[in-house]
Amino acid sequence: MYDVFQTDRLIDLWLAEDIGYCDLTAQVMIEPHETGAFYMNAREPMIIAGIDVAARVFKRYDPYLDVQVRVQDGQRVEKGAVLIDVRGNARSVLTAERTALNILQRLCGIANETAKYVAAVAGSRARLIDTRKTTPGLRMLEKHAVACGGGLNHRLGLDNGVMIKDNHIAVCGGIRQAVARARRSLPVLTKLEVECDRLEQVNEALEAGVDVIMLDNMSLEAMTEAVQRVGGRTKLEASGGINLSTIGAIAATGVDYISTSKLNQAAVCVDIGLDEAE
Repeated sequence: MYDVFQTDRLIDLWLAEDIGYCDLTAQVMIEPHETGAFYMNAREPMIIAGIDVAARVFKRYDPYLDVQVRVQDGQRVEKGAVLIDVRGNARSVLTAERTALNILQRLCGIANETAKYVAAVAGSRARLIDTRKTTPGLRMLEKHAVACGGGLNHRLGLDNGVMIKDNHIAVCGGIRQAVARARRSLPVLTKLEVECDRLEQVNEALEAGVDVIMLDNMSLEAMTEAVQRVGGRTKLEASGGINLSTIGAIAATGVDYISTSKLNQAAVCVDIGLDEAE
């Protein structure tokens, strides 16, 4: 779910940041026409996310490199799996190496973390969704990584849906008034969600006919009560303070969605290396 044109713009920025004026090490140590064959390999088990982006880093820096992708996004691989083969000008490969590794390690880390949360809600009706708490500039790639790990995407950006939160409600004077204002000019295919932190607000949001009600930082007892009150008439999303130790009990309340920023913020980069082929 990312655009090649937009990704190329990011890659240019990443390469410029890392290289500066030149790769001094490669320039002083490697002859201009010297070639090499290398492979990118998994040094631990992982779920792949962003493999085509990593491959594109090499081709963006040097279109003459021969880059072969050996795996696909969403695939689980074991330690030692070959992810990418890259052959050609040795200077080019070694100059682009770190940028390619950095983005792939980050995105695979997010996919791994997402898979842990997906497993924690398995067997319940709840579906795991992400948030807008992403790394600036990397949102679409990080959301793609969540999808690779088995999660769903929430709003892609502020223009992707209407989310009425506490401050919007305060300005408008209440949930009913806020929803009425939003409905006046809401695009017909756009969903409307309201954040509620008290059960009485859930009743008001339900009466206003919203598409999704977010249960923000509610107790398990309150979420269970909200599920019973709503009775399937609209979707319920649990959010706020959710982690691997709490998500199972939250899923058991019967909510439809559970959103957490931990998919991005708690993700640890995986270990991937680039080695010369023998």
